[in-house]
Amino acid sequence: MLSIKKYAAIDIGSNAVRLLISNIIEQKGKPVQFKKNSLVRVPIRLGADVFVKQKISKENTKRMLDTMLAFKLLMNSHKVVKYKACATSAMRESSNGREVAELIKKHADISIDIIDGEEEAAIIAATDLNKFIDDSKTYLYVDVGGGSTEFSIIDQGEKVVSRSFKIGTVRLLNDMVSKEAWDELQRWISEYSKKYEKITVIGSGGNINKIFKVSGKKLGKPLSYFYMTSYYNTLQTYSYEERITELDLNQDRADVIIPAMRIYLSSMKWSGAKNIIVPKIGLADGVIKSIYYDTVSSNTQ
Repeated sequence: MLSIKKYAAIDIGSNAVRLLISNIIEQKGKPVQFKKNSLVRVPIRLGADVFVKQKISKENTKRMLDTMLAFKLLMNSHKVVKYKACATSAMRESSNGREVAELIKKHADISIDIIDGEEEAAIIAATDLNKFIDDSKTYLYVDVGGGSTEFSIIDQGEKVVSRSFKIGTVRLLNDMVSKEAWDELQRWISEYSKKYEKITVIGSGGNINKIFKVSGKKLGKPLSYFYMTSYYNTLQTYSYEERITELDLNQDRADVIIPAMRIYLSSMKWSGAKNIIVPKIGLADGVIKSIYYDTVSSNTQ
């Protein structure tokens, strides 16, 4: 007996807003499969408003509402049976974040869950990494966002500790990350890394996915610290315009990719990692899985 349902996750980040629609494939006697069906990304960049002026502008409020109305129509067209919308640091820190969420609920009928950094880290760490990790090894999971970066230590297949830091690409672009914040992150990574002989970084987020695509590597193959450093240095020899015209980067990727690489490289350096694995998963994937497992749990109670 085969059952296929569609679930959706909406990830409202500081740089972009995403709608992920996944097929949930259940077959008796076999493990459930989560298969991506559709991914739509809109680069609203709420963080550019919030981290500078502490509130979401009227223009971006309208863009958010238009995007959510479009997402609602797409979910209806796909016959999505369950969805969850999560907002991260930009809406969390905005003085009118809840007001915007209420407006969206009223006009688009989409309920937004504004989650804290620790919950965000936990959702991301709960994504299905089994295909990419070796239970006998230790990993530092780094999910770089526009407003914050979530870090988790995974040892022998189990999450040991997670923490969210207010160091993100949009904040870095606006020069809003202090030396103290970097120092605190370095201390945290060093403290939890020193217990392990060898660590590999796992990177998630749109920027590392793009870097991995550019590398031409096959999925599952790592990127070396040498490659990451070399590409980081190469990017800085191009102007913002040249990164768009000559390196074929989208305009909303061409500026944030450099601060993103700075975070990944710092994480590798401070943990002593020689390689970074890129499984191409993130918050939206974790949300899909949480919807499914919450449903299974409630059905068995």
